[in-house]
Amino acid sequence: MFRACGWRTVLVVIAVREVWSRVFKGFRYNILGKKEELAGGKRSNYFGQPGKLHCAPGTFWERTMKKLLLTTGLTALLSTTAAAQEIGATFSRFDDNWLTVLRTGMVEYAGTIDGLSYQQEDASDDLAKQIDQVRNFVASGVDAIIVNIVDTSAGAAVSAAAGDTPLVYVNREPDNVDVLPATQAFVASNEIESGTLSAFEICKNLRADGKAGGARGYLMNGQLSNQAAVQRSKDVHDVIGMDMCNFMTIIDEQTANWSRDEAQDLMTNWMSSGEPFDFVLANNDEMAIGAIQAMKAAGMDMADVQVGGVDASQDALLAMAAGDYDVTVFQDSVGQGTGSIDTALRLIAGEKVDKKVYIPFVLVTPDNMGDFLDKN
Repeated sequence: MFRACGWRTVLVVIAVREVWSRVFKGFRYNILGKKEELAGGKRSNYFGQPGKLHCAPGTFWERTMKKLLLTTGLTALLSTTAAAQEIGATFSRFDDNWLTVLRTGMVEYAGTIDGLSYQQEDASDDLAKQIDQVRNFVASGVDAIIVNIVDTSAGAAVSAAAGDTPLVYVNREPDNVDVLPATQAFVASNEIESGTLSAFEICKNLRADGKAGGARGYLMNGQLSNQAAVQRSKDVHDVIGMDMCNFMTIIDEQTANWSRDEAQDLMTNWMSSGEPFDFVLANNDEMAIGAIQAMKAAGMDMADVQVGGVDASQDALLAMAAGDYDVTVFQDSVGQGTGSIDTALRLIAGEKVDKKVYIPFVLVTPDNMGDFLDKN
């Protein structure tokens, strides 16, 4: 019980025992609540008559007082643990723009919930470090843990580290999502939608540009250890496999690890081959922006190439407003962050929750970008 309730439980129990020892060490109570010394002196019954003890050990009044103290202590214990809850969160990396928006929103939301203590740690893309962080949270007695997992193929190890402590995966889908125990859940957006929305819109734009006879382009992958990157790239290939979009051909695809700088270098290398291309698809906005920077540095006219990504970050929308970026997909950082905290609180309360809580993706183009300027 102490592990589950934390240090507050210990303090309450100690306080109740201290009160009990002070009240009943050397004193009895009469019916009016006045204390009497147990040894020596005259003792009177509740009629004020000498010679009879009215509150010997184990009598009605002592038992009543004992019940009162224990009830009061239990009430304090329950109210303390209910009102004060602790959630620890570990994120794959702090130096990621979209995850920073997610983390910041979670801190702000947690601050609006009375009695909630929230802390978060940086795993620095180190799975072993993240598992240690989860174990440390458990040892410190937090009520729930939120994990933005480093390696989505390591779900079983992370889940095991949490033990019986409620755990919520956020944003990145662990490979064990379909077999999570009753104390665990997953909150994110369905990645089948993200890459599909982006690639299909690029397909339609290329057709509108008169390139249905054939269009060639590049695909930038995120971290290959991340389920979102794998799924988004699969989405692109699935769209290209459709009859409506099979005029599109991928010249090459490589990882740029979600990084703007790496994407800029990768795009520069691709352009150095002199191969003509019509589109660039990226698993996230940061890589798309890196590709745009490389193309602009090479003097390309951005009207001649279609660029699509995912996230609808503020930097991406600025690029779109400038006419450099064609398609992105809004990934709701606030929805995922607040959803993960709400789910954690429900698990703490012992409520049944859906194993997968999906926050919808939304296609963003120059036509509706104004609706998302203050979202991410």
